[in-house]
Amino acid sequence: MAQRRRDERRVETVGSGVAELVADPDRASGWTLLLDGAPQSHVDLADPTHLEFEYIRRMAAAIDLIAPAGAPLRALHLGGGALTLPRYVAATRPGSPQRVVEIDGPLVELVRRALPWDPRAKLRVRVGDAREAVTGMRDGGYDLVVVDVFAGARTPAHLASVEFMREAARVLAPDGWLIANVADGPPLHYARTQVATIRAALPRACLVADAAVLRGRRFGNLVVLAGRTPPPVAGLSRRAAGDWFPGRVETDLDRFTGGRAPATDIDALASPAPPEGLFSARP
Repeated sequence: MAQRRRDERRVETVGSGVAELVADPDRASGWTLLLDGAPQSHVDLADPTHLEFEYIRRMAAAIDLIAPAGAPLRALHLGGGALTLPRYVAATRPGSPQRVVEIDGPLVELVRRALPWDPRAKLRVRVGDAREAVTGMRDGGYDLVVVDVFAGARTPAHLASVEFMREAARVLAPDGWLIANVADGPPLHYARTQVATIRAALPRACLVADAAVLRGRRFGNLVVLAGRTPPPVAGLSRRAAGDWFPGRVETDLDRFTGGRAPATDIDALASPAPPEGLFSARP
């Protein structure tokens, strides 16, 4: 039985490529979602507060700190995957009204069938393009916007411009927060430009990442927390330092961006592709 569980794997073709659901050999109710071989999400169906990926843990730490514990948040998630963060918010902040926008309809249906979420959660999933969806939303409707959109292993260019970030900022409440997952590697040109782009719309921000990633020594994920009021730097620093995957909070973003101009719809680029072989040690 243990061997069968360890080897359990489900493969389907979805809109964005080949999706694989791979059983977690260490957790009886854990699953990893891969898209074209790149790990995209991990969920534990019995414990949605268990988070495996380091950048997801940093995003969750930020969510824990932006409002009193347990208080519901109106949350918009751009990019769905296996709904790791929406499940986390539903578990830690019961009653939170959440909307997820995911462009890959077949992937949504796969997750709905194979990795069902708690039907009591106030969670709606919409199939569509993230930018088009946000453009049609009312001002100030959300306390939290999470931007974690990848086509394959890259964030599309039309979600990397200041025009898009201003739309995301528009749908935030005055004291709301945007959390963005930015993937980049040495010498961090894309990440530096993205931080400048986000700050053009939401000026009070900080970065959380592995120290080696922040120094431009390896490819990885940088989490940006941005809003209109000071971010909870002290609490975030404590959480990052004491995590399974220790990280560092960067607050001197003028130095980090080095005077780069925000990207616009004319010149925005997709995020760089991960180095070949980065995901070779697959589940």
